[in-house]
Amino acid sequence: MLFDKKIQIKSFEVGLLFREGDFMRLLEPGTHKLFDPWNKLRVEISSQRAPFLDNEQLDVIVKSGVLSERAEVLDLKQHQRALVWIDGRFDQALGPGLYAYWTKFRDVQIELFDAREVRFEHADLKMISENVFACEQLECCDIKRDCVGVLFINGKYIETLSPGLYAFWRGVADDKLVEVDLRESMLDISGQDIMTADKVTLRLNAVATYKIADARVAITASVNLQQSLYREVQLALRSVIGSQELDTFLAAKEDVASELETIVRQRAEQLGLTIVSVGIRDVILPGEMKNLLNKVMEAKKAAEANLISRREEVAAMRSQANTAKMLADSPTLMRLKELEVLEKIATSGQLHVMLGEKGLTDRVVNLL
Repeated sequence: MLFDKKIQIKSFEVGLLFREGDFMRLLEPGTHKLFDPWNKLRVEISSQRAPFLDNEQLDVIVKSGVLSERAEVLDLKQHQRALVWIDGRFDQALGPGLYAYWTKFRDVQIELFDAREVRFEHADLKMISENVFACEQLECCDIKRDCVGVLFINGKYIETLSPGLYAFWRGVADDKLVEVDLRESMLDISGQDIMTADKVTLRLNAVATYKIADARVAITASVNLQQSLYREVQLALRSVIGSQELDTFLAAKEDVASELETIVRQRAEQLGLTIVSVGIRDVILPGEMKNLLNKVMEAKKAAEANLISRREEVAAMRSQANTAKMLADSPTLMRLKELEVLEKIATSGQLHVMLGEKGLTDRVVNLL
């Protein structure tokens, strides 16, 4: 007829009939003829193979009851969230709102959660976190190896998390997960100009090796952990070096470093840190002082060398005196010494003897 509308609905489809914009009823699969002389009827065809029914009048359609045996209806409150699995595969995470999932041609499974618990836990968390739609409802954090995560919710400390993947519902609470590296770190304290007790200005470079012992304390005790540790080492250097004279400091640098480490370790514990070591890497003297110390060292070494030479001379003279005494006390030994001298003279091709004393000359001639 002239005013009839012919609507063909396939076996996997349903028709939504509206009159002047108001939902009337569902149209089953098949051919439908609608008498509409004033063009007030409208039919929207929805596939039941699609995951869900998307319509601006979904609330009216749900209240009519026509979806009770065709779809899984979800009316999520403000604190509720849901995971949707279709045909055994994860589809998406849902926030507050009204939803209708077709169930005739699809196996639909719904998991409900209370988002007020903030932290989301699930056996398939890794797979869910890789879904782009799930990320609209979930904030995922992956804590790396050798690290921990300190969890705060609404400004309150909750727990310290070990390495792994974690997820939290968005828009429910002010949650913050701070990742903390537990491995050793090194801090350079360079270019420190410090005056000793005897008014000598030194430039020192120190190094501190540390690691975080209590992640919660390390986060809450200081805004900038490294800056705080830098300041503590700097103050300890000034306290320890400033109370020592230059000679004492240079002679016992290891003791000074040990005292420095003890002072820094006490303060570091309050920052949640464990000090592995603190050491003085470089000591730079002023130019004039360096030249003066070089001269002192040179004089000291020269004096030591002179002392050694004197000791050797004394030892040689003492040995000669002992030898002379032995020769004087033993004529036989004296005669053997004379024969040894004659042997050396005999082996020489030429002999030149220059003698000044007459008595000595006669004795040598007689000996020969």
